[in-house]
Amino acid sequence: MVKPYQHQKESKKVQVEQMFDSISSEYDRLNRVISFGMDLKWRRRVVKMAFQLAPDQILDVATGTGDLVLAMRNSGASRIVGLDLSPGMLAVGTEKVKRAGADSLIEMTIGDSENLVFENETFDLITVAFGIRNFENLNNGLSEMFRVLKKGGTLVILETSVPRSFPFKQLYLFHSNVILPLIGKIFSKNQSAYRYLGNSAQQFPYGEALNNILSEIGFKNAKAMPQTFGVATIYSAKK
Repeated sequence: MVKPYQHQKESKKVQVEQMFDSISSEYDRLNRVISFGMDLKWRRRVVKMAFQLAPDQILDVATGTGDLVLAMRNSGASRIVGLDLSPGMLAVGTEKVKRAGADSLIEMTIGDSENLVFENETFDLITVAFGIRNFENLNNGLSEMFRVLKKGGTLVILETSVPRSFPFKQLYLFHSNVILPLIGKIFSKNQSAYRYLGNSAQQFPYGEALNNILSEIGFKNAKAMPQTFGVATIYSAKK
């Protein structure tokens, strides 16, 4: 299991919370740099899918600083919940929601994605953007999302993946193994965080591997849609 601080004894969940707390103030800015701004394009595609589904109740798991919930505020949903484990990330996101005047629609709440507090079959749509590779137990997190999703509801995941073709795979690995740690060294007070972000992306089950996990949990019609030569993938699945 890849953890942010490999030589420390705390669980991955505790370490992930600590890591994101420590980089919360710089996360948005460096995220744009790391992805060359492409993360905004990928999120827009997720939002377009959300608008087409016209959900009434939306849950965004591992919401971080709230980019995705803010982008979905005009989806027509009557309730949007952004949930995150990190108080630091959530504080940044809550402030962004308030500045946008969306705090009457969007609930920002602290919580564990692997132990959701919501009742069975609560949400029409659940989204996760760049969050599931940080789960301590992937199956537990996906099972919990399956539980709180309504029958006929949709799960949409946006996550990094490793390109398969030359030279994109080689460029991706160079970016993950060299550029990300260098950015952490130069711009961040937490170098380990950016090393972890690169390593965790490479070891995460992507494409058909993740589709198979979704199917084993009970999701139907799992689809993987590679983005930008495969450096990220959007997944959708139905309950």
